[in-house]
Amino acid sequence: MSSYITIHKLENSLLYGSISITGSKSISNRLLILKAIYPNDIHIENLSNCQDTEILKKNLNDHIISNSLIDIHHAGTAMRFLTSYFSIQEGKKVILTGSNRMKERPISVLVDALKKLGSEIYYLEKVGYPPIKIIGKKILGGEIDINAKISSQYISSLMLIASKFDIGLKISLKEEITSIPYIKMTFDLLNQVGIKVSWKNKIIHIFPGKEKVKKCFSIESDWSSASYYYSMAAISKKCNIALKSYTHESLQGDKEVSFIYEKYFGISTIFSKKKIFLNKKSNFTPLKFIDLDLNKTPDIAQTLVVTCASLGIKCILKGLETLKIKETDRLQALKNELFKLGIKIHITNSSLEIKDFFSKKINSFIRIKTYQDHRMAMSFSPLGLCYSLQIEEPDVVDKSYPDFWKDLKHLGFSIDYFDN
Repeated sequence: MSSYITIHKLENSLLYGSISITGSKSISNRLLILKAIYPNDIHIENLSNCQDTEILKKNLNDHIISNSLIDIHHAGTAMRFLTSYFSIQEGKKVILTGSNRMKERPISVLVDALKKLGSEIYYLEKVGYPPIKIIGKKILGGEIDINAKISSQYISSLMLIASKFDIGLKISLKEEITSIPYIKMTFDLLNQVGIKVSWKNKIIHIFPGKEKVKKCFSIESDWSSASYYYSMAAISKKCNIALKSYTHESLQGDKEVSFIYEKYFGISTIFSKKKIFLNKKSNFTPLKFIDLDLNKTPDIAQTLVVTCASLGIKCILKGLETLKIKETDRLQALKNELFKLGIKIHITNSSLEIKDFFSKKINSFIRIKTYQDHRMAMSFSPLGLCYSLQIEEPDVVDKSYPDFWKDLKHLGFSIDYFDN
């Protein structure tokens, strides 16, 4: 039986409150891999409480034995990171599988690179896709080329384990690099835990071994999750939202959302005592058309296009190649759901454009499909400031932000749960 929620806020002119979001999912997942490799040297505070991180944490525990079947469900990061991690666990044999959608998400770029380095990995169903069988062994290391345009997670996955290779690893990045802030995040974390690494031009070199550095990480809260509050701030008439545990010196590429929303939507970000305060600028006149390349920050594309749609702003968002291989084809999903709101969208393999707002009376209880994608649910939720909305599969937010609906209630949203 499927479920849905209705969401709306009666006084959309007022949006005040303070929200505490747990640690960045991206940083949490990288640190969990590094802690599994160097268990005595890394301590983690403010770990993300999202489903993806919980799945990764569970399957990195010592109780994983040879011949284990590991189901990571929809957790794409866990699939990529665990593929590399288990390839160096000598003597262990594991099978990595996931949801039906996970079995449609390619992994051949990573598997090919690992096999070239000496890993033993086998496809159990369709070549190039999960499920896969991994037989852990000692890896010498060396040099590889990798297509950097498809997914930064393949590169980060290799970087995280490379210090355990006898001779380290040199990665030559081919093609245009997508989501480069996520690779830089991995690079910076390796430096911080004492792993020697260099990055010159398009070659990343991870040296073998690690300095004896003990490190306590207090993880900054998640900027991707913060993006939905920027969208709410832009749509609301008045707002003053405080988000806890954010800093100027962020490793997260999605901090760019603060600059984008200030420039294009008039939302200022004030940093004070590890909090950020979101406020609307007075006398700000939004643009009628926005042209952005989101190659470095594709995870905020859904949030941005819904913000533009709600404010009647036409836009073209580029650099979105990775969106087609996420939890769903996010470009097609956005086109489908925004059409219900009277918005004509044109998509290509790497871009999305709001072409027109056609005349249509919006059903006050229009239902948004989420396609088992957490970001579809959260990016459309700010529209509850405009009218009553129905959102299917509300629990899908557990993947990255399980407290999302509770936090929206704290801001004054009315949220009711129903079963079909």
